[in-house]
Amino acid sequence: MTAYEKPGLFPLLPLAGYPVAALTTDQLKAQLIRDLDQGRRRMLFFVNTNFVNQCTALKAALTSPEVILVNDGVGMDLASMLIHRRRYPDNLNGTDFVPALLDALVERRQAGGEGGEAPRVFLLGAKPGVARQAAQVLEARGVAVVGALDGYQESADNDRVLAEMNAGGADIVLVATGNPRQETWILENAPRLEARLFIGVGALLDFLAGDKPRAPETIRRMRLEWLYRLSLEPRRLARRYTVDIGRFLVRCIREHRT
Repeated sequence: MTAYEKPGLFPLLPLAGYPVAALTTDQLKAQLIRDLDQGRRRMLFFVNTNFVNQCTALKAALTSPEVILVNDGVGMDLASMLIHRRRYPDNLNGTDFVPALLDALVERRQAGGEGGEAPRVFLLGAKPGVARQAAQVLEARGVAVVGALDGYQESADNDRVLAEMNAGGADIVLVATGNPRQETWILENAPRLEARLFIGVGALLDFLAGDKPRAPETIRRMRLEWLYRLSLEPRRLARRYTVDIGRFLVRCIREHRT
């Protein structure tokens, strides 16, 4: 076992006190499908520079054995090279990974493999109308969506939200309310739900619904999607990709030295 491996779980490349797993896309996908089959509860969060800065108050809760933290973005690779002299095996951003996971579950069902019925998915978050548009896109791909509520008025009554999720028989809950709201909601409410997999998905529903455009594939391959998003939303994202990057690196270095 390496110095960065958590007993019984995954190899880790921790940053800023967060136990970030060092997994490939296929390894993570296989683990989550196995957990779903075995009825094991999991909470999956994608750790990028903004997550590190915004979720410090949740750090203790994020060490739970039920939680998987994975790396998202070039900033995480740069910090890992600085601290550990190693990169993460893959860039596990939720915008690509979550649809791929859902597609794999649909394909397995269609092929008649293990798992029986496809897991039922519930969408929570984003602006009014966006979650329902995203649901239509996922349903066209064969995903069984059993509910969709926006992150505003429709989700104001949390008890009603939980009741809808349980009544719909949701197995997977995708929460898109941004850091640290989505992580806080999942950590606090997962024990009250029958679902087995909870994922904080950030802007995924916006992208699925076409409410926000994704960078062209060439830019994504160059790992410059952050620059594309900055060009579209400079006011909202300028601080995140300048001052907050500095705060992120300071946190990583300080934690490594303690």
